[in-house]
Amino acid sequence: MTSDDFIHWENRRDLQPNDPGEHLYTSQTHPYFRAPHIYIATPTRFVAERGSSTEILLMTIRAGADSYERPFKEAWIRPGLDPERWGNRSNYAALNVVPTGPDEMSLYHASSGHRYVLRTDGFVSVNARHEGGEMITHPFEFDGSELVLNYSTAATGSIRVEIQDGDGAPVAGFGIGDCREIVGDAIEQAVSWVSGSDVSRLAGQPVRLRFVMRDGDLYSLRFR
Repeated sequence: MTSDDFIHWENRRDLQPNDPGEHLYTSQTHPYFRAPHIYIATPTRFVAERGSSTEILLMTIRAGADSYERPFKEAWIRPGLDPERWGNRSNYAALNVVPTGPDEMSLYHASSGHRYVLRTDGFVSVNARHEGGEMITHPFEFDGSELVLNYSTAATGSIRVEIQDGDGAPVAGFGIGDCREIVGDAIEQAVSWVSGSDVSRLAGQPVRLRFVMRDGDLYSLRFR
């Protein structure tokens, strides 16, 4: 919906994020400070048949989109141990996730004043168990010269990244066997291959990323 004077509005769209029979309130949709093209929403779900209890969900949307993205519909913040949090109007998030340290961000509870602390970008993660697993992205194009990860692994865990062309074939020099093993915990760490971390020659071309992980979490990735 747009307006030139904040009085007259046009291009209205009803996004309707609710599932049938679901009651969501106060979407609190706002641009994420680390990626303002992504809007974060932390609505409250009202469950009338369970004592009018409430819980906080997580959704995202991009400007101009026709619907919210809800990759999972479980509660993001549960009512918790305090019995008072299981009553009506007890779980509402204040607007905006804000940075509160070099490696953390916070979300405030609207009525209690409690602060929920997350690692930077730590809304959700791609998680690999001890046995290991893989993830392959859809094809996309990028700008920049380095791939940077926000990740955490166990002492026995690891992450490796392969860059593939748009058809899924490994790009020479950027295969899994060429990637230097990533172990540890960092908000921003560049991925390196045998040839180094420079990926600028692939910028502007369709690529896929293949992640091979073991006992670790991937919170975000970006090119810089």
